[in-house]
Amino acid sequence: MIARATVKVILPLACAWVRKKEALILETGTALSGAQMADARKIGLIHPDRVRLKFVEKVPLPLFPLLRKAAEKFRSFPSDTVGITFGYGIFIQARYADDRRLLLHELVHTSQYERFGGVRPFLEQYLHECLTAGYPFGSLEEEARRIAREVME
Repeated sequence: MIARATVKVILPLACAWVRKKEALILETGTALSGAQMADARKIGLIHPDRVRLKFVEKVPLPLFPLLRKAAEKFRSFPSDTVGITFGYGIFIQARYADDRRLLLHELVHTSQYERFGGVRPFLEQYLHECLTAGYPFGSLEEEARRIAREVME
């Protein structure tokens, strides 16, 4: 019950942050290459043409104090994050630009956003898993690892 209550408090801030970052990436990011597009289709992405990648030196942390504090307390956003997905926008640390497994993992998260029907329903489940199972032990993270591994084989 505590996890659900916490999610309800931070969910609006998390949704606003994700939507803002997704908009930035969609505006300034790059489209998937042909090979990346093929991988996205293997994963089952419905709209791989909408995905944009933004390569950065450091993946941005939430600026909202409450959201940042919750992320730190529950370790749902490690400081050494090398990739993160915001709907159809994906941040990846520049030094991992050629890491196919990482991109596959993040593309699975994009497909999860699609499957859940958008930012809010995906984040509600994802945050709940981070608060109960802990990051990276939730079922959505496990699914992303498993599918990325399968596509790599």
